[in-house]
Amino acid sequence: MNINERITALRKLMKKKGFTAYIIPSSDAHLSEYVAEHWQSRKWISGFTGSAGTVVITLEKSGLWADGRYFIQAENQIKNTEIKLFKIGIPGYPTYQKWICDELKENEIVGIDGSVFSVNDVKKIKKEFDESGLNLNSDFDLINEIWQDCPAIPTSEVFIHDVKFAGKSRTEKFTEIREDMKKQKLDYHLLTSLDDIAWTFNLRSNEIDNSPVTISFAVIGLDSAHLFINPLKINETVKEALRASAVDLHPYEEIAEFLAKLEPEKSILIDPNRTNIKLKNAIPHECRIIEKRNLTTLMKSMKNNVEINNLKTCQIRDGVAMVKFLYWLDENNGKIKITEMSAAKKLAEIRSKGKNFVDLSFTSISAYMANAAMMHYSPSHENETELKPEGFYLIDSGGNYLDGTTDITRTVCLGPVSDVMKRDFTLVLMSHIDLSQAHFLKGSTGANLDILARHPMWQEGLDYKCGTGHGVGFFLNVHEGPQNFSQHLINVPLKPGMITTNEPGIYKENQYGIRTENTLLCVEDQKTDSGQFYKFEVISFCPIDLDAILPEMLSKKQRDWLNDYHQEVYKKLSFHLDEEERKWLKIQTREI
Repeated sequence: MNINERITALRKLMKKKGFTAYIIPSSDAHLSEYVAEHWQSRKWISGFTGSAGTVVITLEKSGLWADGRYFIQAENQIKNTEIKLFKIGIPGYPTYQKWICDELKENEIVGIDGSVFSVNDVKKIKKEFDESGLNLNSDFDLINEIWQDCPAIPTSEVFIHDVKFAGKSRTEKFTEIREDMKKQKLDYHLLTSLDDIAWTFNLRSNEIDNSPVTISFAVIGLDSAHLFINPLKINETVKEALRASAVDLHPYEEIAEFLAKLEPEKSILIDPNRTNIKLKNAIPHECRIIEKRNLTTLMKSMKNNVEINNLKTCQIRDGVAMVKFLYWLDENNGKIKITEMSAAKKLAEIRSKGKNFVDLSFTSISAYMANAAMMHYSPSHENETELKPEGFYLIDSGGNYLDGTTDITRTVCLGPVSDVMKRDFTLVLMSHIDLSQAHFLKGSTGANLDILARHPMWQEGLDYKCGTGHGVGFFLNVHEGPQNFSQHLINVPLKPGMITTNEPGIYKENQYGIRTENTLLCVEDQKTDSGQFYKFEVISFCPIDLDAILPEMLSKKQRDWLNDYHQEVYKKLSFHLDEEERKWLKIQTREI
């Protein structure tokens, strides 16, 4: 079936169920960003492959809601379908909830699969629907009924993430969680987010591309720990290790039944953004349900000293891979055929040879010129572009290693570029430097600091339609909370040990895209009468293309930062390179 035929099949089923509209999100039963093929219903029904977006099908119309990262990509991927694009955050485009309220009549029913909608999502939807007299039914997964060749839930074997990398045993983590639970007078803590479970139990797997988590649920009690997981994934070694930590194993499918049997009057914490509505509804009404962020989310974000030391070593190894790739690109572009895909493949090949490498941390964004204007562009055999000895090439990539997760972006000029392009590149660099150099008071959030990155661009009437940076996991998800750099007000103070990317950019549709990204570690700075201050330590190492810069635009402070950074890049990476690569790096890190 093509996309329009799939929509027709869904409408037939909707009529049978009495639904006038049906909402298909991008999530799975764990509200993950990266989801296994089994749960990629939105991609199947629409053809849109971006990591975020929502599709709504009514009996007459259909729409896709996507954010600024995906406007161009979404337009291209749905152009031969009946689906209309709604641009999130752009004036004139309603939210999908508002659109449904406008399209439907009072008392009509909207269907969703409650296992892939968070508690908070459903609250928000119901609030708007109640005001318009619409009804919400969360009981049916209609896509599963028409997606005949839907892949099964993966069952890859689980392995233990050694404490020499993790820094803390699962028993130590259980103790920390339980101490926090006691302070908050909790009896149980439900964990459904896969990265929180992987971190808590020191378990990893390869079930989902680029995300080394295992599909499971967990419940932590004051004197118990329950893991709900397919038993086929647990070998005897892992089973014994879990038993030694007093972990009770249950089949994956039994989580709702377990929750339904919780003792009355007991208290349980659930994260309303990370728990699906079906699981909340399984908990007896007599229980006291506390809806707060997972206790593990903040713990996980503040890397311990073992993790930090491991990650610093890992980042040097990853930087070496980047330099080897950029040297190869510089030497061969214009001499041999290089496409976006072959370039990404070459970098993956180099990265995979590094010690402790497991997988890429996300699908590399390998984008030449206009393609780089699509922030999350991913080349395919159908749409890839050949690189030429001119213009900008952007490569955003990373690796998952046993000793850390990396995420780095460099934009390089492959030949002649205009002065306007150089101006834009320099503005991005100025933004990047200004955030890197920040000194800030304890209690500051990413939203407080986001303006530092945007300020140089705003002076020129430019902006980017996304956040400036995100948290990064430790051999886990490349996108991790709770902190970030964004204009959206998230009340999460930055704390020592947090790892956050710094990636401002300029994206000009049908022309080019520029992004420079490093990873920042929050560390303690001076303490004065005004209080404790923090600052950032840059832990990514790779040269920034000096040929793309207009040096006269940089202040002395910015120029000093760049020269100092390049000295560090050469000092940390040159020892691991061959003679020709070392000579090349010396030129790339020259003083300006």
